[in-house]
Amino acid sequence: MNSVPNKPVQGDDRWLIAIDIDGTLVHDDGYLSAKVVDEVERVRQLGHEVIIATGRSAANAIPIVREVGIRHGFSVCSNGAVTIEIDHEHPRGYKPHEVITFDPRDVLGQLVKALPDAHFAVEDIDGSYRFHRAFPTYALGDQNIETPLEELMNQPVSRVVVLSPEHDVEEFLGLISKVGLHSVSYAIGYTAWLDISPQGVSKASALEKQRVELGIAANQVISIGDGRNDIQMFEWARAGGGLAFAMGQAPDEVKAAATAITAAVDEDGVARVLAGFEGILFSRQA
Repeated sequence: MNSVPNKPVQGDDRWLIAIDIDGTLVHDDGYLSAKVVDEVERVRQLGHEVIIATGRSAANAIPIVREVGIRHGFSVCSNGAVTIEIDHEHPRGYKPHEVITFDPRDVLGQLVKALPDAHFAVEDIDGSYRFHRAFPTYALGDQNIETPLEELMNQPVSRVVVLSPEHDVEEFLGLISKVGLHSVSYAIGYTAWLDISPQGVSKASALEKQRVELGIAANQVISIGDGRNDIQMFEWARAGGGLAFAMGQAPDEVKAAATAITAAVDEDGVARVLAGFEGILFSRQA
């Protein structure tokens, strides 16, 4: 591991570095590079704040948070609808800090009409899932239960998940755009997968709350991601004068929203960004 200074930076000198998980920190098979872990730890030891910001639920995110070496602070989960406080003495490894919910009935009604053969799931306040048709193994974590479609609509949730295996991404994008989801925020992944959050809620909105609470300047922010659900996070970073890095394998529209493009996840793109952190600081000072 690289050496770090004896006196970490404090106060106004700190930066906030927001990092996505899937396709950014970890490979498609869940592999996390030792180089990435070392660079995350090095930057944290410099005194800067690293916040994991993911579409995963808290229960699915916390193993990676732990593996990357973060033992305290906060993580943004469920695309911003859930923020957790990391507490490895807690049985789950975290405590809920903020959970934002919405009534899913209207949006599910619209989607069922538009995509009658799709698979639907909801994330409940406790982080567990209910679904009415099977999802890929582990996609919803190990706390999930099959339930009738109507029962997905009977209480507030922090997220609605839609999977449509029969559509490719472009077909799916077209169908969703016709639905006109005005009451919620949504992000579409690489496959025909749709995450729906409460209106105005995104990784960006949750990260902004963290930035303010930490007292970090808006222009001292770095975001790193690879998916469409990272675009708002990129826009947030750039709007304040910060930086946004897209992974090398990201879709073109994600790259277009970034300040710069780093290497792909299987080439340790996150480690490359963080290894150049001092260069970023020097260029800012210059």
